[in-house]
Amino acid sequence: MRGGLEDTICAIATPLGEGGIGILRVSGNRAIEAVSPLVQLRSGKPLSQVRSHHLYLADILWPSGERCAGAGLTQSTGRDHRGRVIEEALVVVMRSPRSFTGENVVEIHCHGGALVLQTVCEACLAHGARLAEPGEFTKRAFLNGRLDLTQAEAVLDTIRAKTTISLKLAQQQLRGGLSSEVGRVRDALVSMLAHVEAAIDFAEEDITFVGHEELRALIQWAKERITQMIKTSQEGRILREGATVTILGKPNVGKSSVMNALLRMDRAIVTPIPGTTRDVLEDFINVRGVPVRLRDTAGIRVTSDPVELEGIRRSHEARREADLILVVLDGAEPLTVEDAEILRGLGETKCVIVANKADLPCQWTSAELSKILPQELNAVVRQVSAKTGSGIEELKDLMRSLLISNHPEASEGVVITHVRHLSALQRANEGLEHAGVSIVEGLPGEVIATDLRIATEALGEISGEISTDEVLDRIFSEFCIGK
Repeated sequence: MRGGLEDTICAIATPLGEGGIGILRVSGNRAIEAVSPLVQLRSGKPLSQVRSHHLYLADILWPSGERCAGAGLTQSTGRDHRGRVIEEALVVVMRSPRSFTGENVVEIHCHGGALVLQTVCEACLAHGARLAEPGEFTKRAFLNGRLDLTQAEAVLDTIRAKTTISLKLAQQQLRGGLSSEVGRVRDALVSMLAHVEAAIDFAEEDITFVGHEELRALIQWAKERITQMIKTSQEGRILREGATVTILGKPNVGKSSVMNALLRMDRAIVTPIPGTTRDVLEDFINVRGVPVRLRDTAGIRVTSDPVELEGIRRSHEARREADLILVVLDGAEPLTVEDAEILRGLGETKCVIVANKADLPCQWTSAELSKILPQELNAVVRQVSAKTGSGIEELKDLMRSLLISNHPEASEGVVITHVRHLSALQRANEGLEHAGVSIVEGLPGEVIATDLRIATEALGEISGEISTDEVLDRIFSEFCIGK
């Protein structure tokens, strides 16, 4: 970020558009001084003398003096509005360190119109503040020790949560659940590393700092804790980012109708003409608390139509990206070679065979289906009628159970939801594995200490005890301005 912690930053903290209330946030050690010239409290008190964390009614004024002349605040009308009231607002001062950023913070609660918020923001900029960059308020909370890095990431996860389960996991991380679990393992390893390094420093003394059995037991305990966290990462990613479910099938079997039935809306065009869908259609659906990106694809068949060929290519691409595939078969028509070809191309991806048109007599048997199912394909069959809605709710139950095998919302342990955390845990486990081998092979203490240090540093990266500017910039650049 272009500025330092000594800067006073400001930004509109609520979404732009029309609303009842809009909030402008200002943070920095000189935030109160920067805002004071703009705020005229109805009580007559100076802003610097008000109680912290209390709301006060105030008039917001155009900035006075020469500094506003070049700010572009009067150019639209050609008149000088300096000193005039531009808004009636509620103002709250939150003094350091009892604020989100750990600095002095002033919030101005205005009417929620884009123009009035922009005008008040420009007034703050004219009095020495600068516009905050994406995530800069949260980054300052991290740099000032108000949040660790996992908690800062959880702020964004809370904002982006699409289901109650993903929101609960984000809140668990925001309260320090992951930091506490990782910190417990790291503290034990740091303590053991100190003993190993002491043994190296005093190798000539007849002192035993730590025995190999004790060291092996600790490494085994740490590996078990880390492995348990790693096991939650696949389902954690799905709960945070959402699962991708792709609908495949030959033309005119009812793929788009199944998608519409799952969404309970007419999202995809449905006609009796084969090949209506030429591209991949996407929409979001909440499946029993699991966020799902549902993708309807072009029907797969042999064709020479270049447009349809491109649609089929995209269908195969969507298949490769899927966490779960719904293969729609027409229950009212006999199975075909095209059905068999689609099933053979699925590999080992989780799959549900959706026998559509259950409202009509089925024209094939389970035995006939078994003949065209590849041996490696572990598929479950469900009968539905996209026309009547029969079987759709049962299909959702099955999708949920295949995507999330357990119930993380009821778990007391942590769930890994970020690739960054998973990568660090894997490197920590690798370091511990090497340390265990070094002990068994009787290698010098320096080698064991190096492996333990790799593990502790990897764990430190998760909470931000060890971090780089590149990692911080990547994380906070995902935030919106004002957060």
